[in-house]
Amino acid sequence: MNAKEAYAAKPWLKYYPEGVPEEVEIPDMSVPEAFDRMADKYGSKTALIFYGKKIRYQELKELTNRFAAALAALGVTKGDTVAMYLLNCPQYVIAYFGALKTGAKVTPISPVYTSKEVKHQIEDSQAKTIICEDILYDNVEKAGVELKNVILTNIGDYLPPLKKLFGKSALAKAYSGMQVPSPQYVKQAGLHQFQDLIKKYPPQPPQIKINPKEDIAVLPYTGGTTGLPKAAILTHHNMIALQKQTVSFWPIFEEGKEVVIAFLPFFHIYGQVVVMFNGLVQGSTIVLFTTPDIDEILSAMERYKASGFYGVPTLFEYLKEYEKTDRVNWKRLKLIACGADTLHESTIQEWERRTGTKIMEGYGMTETTAVSHSTPYDRPKSGSFGVPLPSMDAAIVDVEGTDYMPVGEVGELILSGPNIMQGYWRRPEGTKEAIIELDGKKWLRTGDLVRMDEEGYFHFFDRKRDLIKYKGYSVFARHVEGVLYNHPQIKAAGVVGVPDPKVGHLIKAYVVLQSDARGKISEEEIMEFCRQNLAHYKVPKIIEFRGELPKTDVGKVSRRELREEAEEM
Repeated sequence: MNAKEAYAAKPWLKYYPEGVPEEVEIPDMSVPEAFDRMADKYGSKTALIFYGKKIRYQELKELTNRFAAALAALGVTKGDTVAMYLLNCPQYVIAYFGALKTGAKVTPISPVYTSKEVKHQIEDSQAKTIICEDILYDNVEKAGVELKNVILTNIGDYLPPLKKLFGKSALAKAYSGMQVPSPQYVKQAGLHQFQDLIKKYPPQPPQIKINPKEDIAVLPYTGGTTGLPKAAILTHHNMIALQKQTVSFWPIFEEGKEVVIAFLPFFHIYGQVVVMFNGLVQGSTIVLFTTPDIDEILSAMERYKASGFYGVPTLFEYLKEYEKTDRVNWKRLKLIACGADTLHESTIQEWERRTGTKIMEGYGMTETTAVSHSTPYDRPKSGSFGVPLPSMDAAIVDVEGTDYMPVGEVGELILSGPNIMQGYWRRPEGTKEAIIELDGKKWLRTGDLVRMDEEGYFHFFDRKRDLIKYKGYSVFARHVEGVLYNHPQIKAAGVVGVPDPKVGHLIKAYVVLQSDARGKISEEEIMEFCRQNLAHYKVPKIIEFRGELPKTDVGKVSRRELREEAEEM
């Protein structure tokens, strides 16, 4: 069997949990239609819990219909772009589905973006309407972009009375220096208030015909690892496909019976699709958090008997040592999942020792509508992010071309399936690089260096752009980081290549020591530890101690920022 045949044979199918199909049927429906079906079916069931405030499905549907009617009255029509610059809150859900009911597409903006970044996304997405947290409005104003509609909302609007004051003070602290516009200014500037619109308009959304395969639902922006962020074009069909793929892979979840903890930010594809969208179109109850307050989250997990918990590596790294982690009966949960980055082996081992449970890893990108691979719940494999979901094709090809790599060898992961984006918004060249045709199929070049083992499980090595070339050797930054994390006194690490005319790249490690080790361990001691655990060519030539490392929006170490810093020096 040649390499191409090995991938086409889909060896992973042997290890699918019982009842999981090879292919899924994808209904011809839109995102708001899928939500409305659940809302009609589970009308009296709680959809959202926001710091004690409960909103039932029938109430949530009515609110989305009212907001859709308001947007239509403000001139939002099919094909328009609606920007959402919000924290996690009920208004996010209402605005998201409300905007989609007008036939518009939504583009979520990170609440930590600066005015410059906000300006880029609004202009690039061609948004003329924005729903904005009032405390973030400063950045919209400073962006100086021309907008037709600005709709402000306050985090306290859906908080229980006792929580309102706390919510406002917490946000004021988090966003110090940013001012909520006064009622006089709002009126003078012609801004709209979210709650006023909800009250003013009846629950009668415009009657819009959506073509799921052609009409865009979401323009989520990638992290801008190279240059400015760019948006992946996700249709309604992409979203519905991903939901069907994931729910078929996890038959242990029962429609209308699950409780999911939602603290991952909804502006990010992971929180938005896997937690918010998938949860609501499965009739789940979503316990919603604006900020990831660990104590509140752990308490809510027990109070509401959560059945699903979705996190990122930095969170599990923290929880494995946190004193209150044992307050949760982790064995009761159906799924403990990790995404957005790779878990270090030491974290996995410590977590299992502490809780007696396994973390299920997954893999995905904005370009795959959040997920393409997941760990079979009954057969996880250490060091692997799992197997392709139903209806997914996956293969490994040569980094520079399209030759299939033999099983077990590292190359670039390519993917084909109904959840793959249509391309990059207004980026024809970027689309041409990312979407290729191979053997009559459309494939996504992921830019990730991966291998597939004999059983069809996939193993991550690094991002293609993070590969370090030293004297002709290929060094995976993640491999070096993994060794550094095994040092008992290292809390965090980031490894990059620094251009050098003699050797190609020098390996540089940025290291954060545990607080009690700072000033007691030298750079040479870290290098010696690496010499004992790495081949000579993989040992960092430069060690730099830091108090902290730059992070991305979802908490992973930002190698891009570290690389830029190193190259400037």
